[in-house]
Amino acid sequence: MILASLRSSSIGTFLAAAIICTAGLTSGAQTADVEGSSDHPLVGRYEGAEIVGYQVAEYDETTIVEGPFSPVDAIGRTGTGFKTVEGRIILIYYTLPEGRSSLEVLRNYEESLKAKGFSIQFTCATSKGTCFESGQPEGGYSLGQTVGDAVALPRLIDDYVHNWFAEGRYLLGRLARPEGVVYASLYLGENDRDNVAILRVVETKELEAGKIVFLEAAQLEQAIADTGRVAVYGILFDFDQDSIRPDSKPTLDEIAKLLRDKPELKLKIVGHTDNQGSAEYNLDLSRRRASNVVLALTRDYDIAADRLTSEGAGLTQPIAPNDTEEGRAKNRRVELVAL
Repeated sequence: MILASLRSSSIGTFLAAAIICTAGLTSGAQTADVEGSSDHPLVGRYEGAEIVGYQVAEYDETTIVEGPFSPVDAIGRTGTGFKTVEGRIILIYYTLPEGRSSLEVLRNYEESLKAKGFSIQFTCATSKGTCFESGQPEGGYSLGQTVGDAVALPRLIDDYVHNWFAEGRYLLGRLARPEGVVYASLYLGENDRDNVAILRVVETKELEAGKIVFLEAAQLEQAIADTGRVAVYGILFDFDQDSIRPDSKPTLDEIAKLLRDKPELKLKIVGHTDNQGSAEYNLDLSRRRASNVVLALTRDYDIAADRLTSEGAGLTQPIAPNDTEEGRAKNRRVELVAL
């Protein structure tokens, strides 16, 4: 993940005289943009806007709003109105020029995306209630929360992103391409400080797989003999779930073989996560996952329960930086620790 730092200077400093009346979508870096940032070539920017935050993940998953949702689901981004997608993810924070309403900005993006071949999947306004299942008007705070986990997201001028949404509008566009679908989700926030546009573009694509090595029983044994522990990556869980996926069986088979070949060996199964989500939640998730590994070994392979214990470490023991998907994939692991 590439993360450009957010500018600490005040925002919305473009002079009104520099904004022409026919403001619309443009492309090309501006001198005030954060270092290393750029517009997405398929989307562009609203004329006079500045990039104040920029983040790219070469392969990750994220949740986008595709229809009306319940505000109580905004933090977790689950349930009706949400869609999880995977691929290359570009997140761009723009501050908008003074005197331009979120409606004007939304309409410009809407027309520009249509002209580029996007179909508009969903638009809404919090003040009209069209963002919510209830159909009732609400403030924009709930919409702002759906941008993502406040802890994981870069801040916007030293404040959480959702705090910039006193009122909000949203647009989701979809472009079908031979190399993969592109989703453009645009969150527009209005408040008494400055108006902002949060653009998340997801370029769906196939994961470049085969990056994590599968270890056989003999290799597990050697690693434990050398260091007292070994990280395994073939025990797989669905996103945000603790149940073990069926395709984990080859790795479980090898762990069971190790334990049968070494009857004196006792193991502590330790679950680890990346840093996506809160520390408390990840700790609980890692504990449940580790416990289910022990359960699988005792139930399905007849390994004696007194040879196994479980523990969750959550996000507290990373072995790689969490700023790339490759690093986060290394941190999402199960470790076997000799007792």
